Amino acid sequence: MANLKEIRNRIASVGSTMQITSAMKMVSAAKLKKAQDAITAMRPYAETLTTLLQNLSATLDGDSGSKYSVQREVKNVLVVAITSNRGLAGAFNSNIVKECKRSISETYAGKKVDFVTLGKKGNDILKKTGSVIENNNAIFDDLTFDNNAEIAQKLMDLFAEGKYDKIVLVYNKFKNAATQVVIHEQFLPIKPAENSASEKGTSTDFIFEPSKEEIVEQLIPKTLKTQLFKALRDSVASEHGARMTAMHKATDNAKELKNNLTLDYNKARQAAITGEILEIVGGAEALAG
Repeated sequence: MANLKEIRNRIASVGSTMQITSAMKMVSAAKLKKAQDAITAMRPYAETLTTLLQNLSATLDGDSGSKYSVQREVKNVLVVAITSNRGLAGAFNSNIVKECKRSISETYAGKKVDFVTLGKKGNDILKKTGSVIENNNAIFDDLTFDNNAEIAQKLMDLFAEGKYDKIVLVYNKFKNAATQVVIHEQFLPIKPAENSASEKGTSTDFIFEPSKEEIVEQLIPKTLKTQLFKALRDSVASEHGARMTAMHKATDNAKELKNNLTLDYNKARQAAITGEILEIVGGAEALAG
């Protein structure tokens, strides 16, 4: 058994760690509320806008369709991996990396796959295992729609120029503070609505001004930028939720470890006192004898 000094040092070390994890949990909890409100307010708008775009795109003829709706044979794929700049968030970042690696080996096996990484943690790993053409860590330092729009425009240009036949987003979707769902979402080309046939039948009920094609051409860039912004907002909220949960578990584990060490310390101290008493009694008996 370790001596008393070693156990005391370990108890102090665990206590300091517990204070840090507890503070990080409270900080993440405070940030989570703001991030959760942001994504909760934005999600209905973004999803409705995407559905509207898909329904309108499905009614367009092939010649009048947008350059962002062109369906090409998938040979070159660009995966946008959204992670965080910091760790200590449980499996938040590793789940995204695993999904990206699975995409290379399974979903897009035999195809050329490149990465755009948004977040330091994903870039540190994927640059060793895949082709990272661009990395942006600063986006999370000032997450605004304008900064997001610049990244979305670059992705749109890469697709329009024909450098990539498909662009997908891989990110954590916020469900609640304890649950984040890894999403593999198609960004480009624009997916037609699943019920496109029924939508074509009902499209005559609407009057488009100035024209359906012009409306779609103006709507597509805004929708795609909003889609990426929603993914980033989802990822931020998921990160704070994952970190809060991880730090909560770490605090509980540190508390349990501290209690066990305290018990060991008391046992060792009691054994030491008992040993000293036995030595004193033995010495007294020897002198009496």
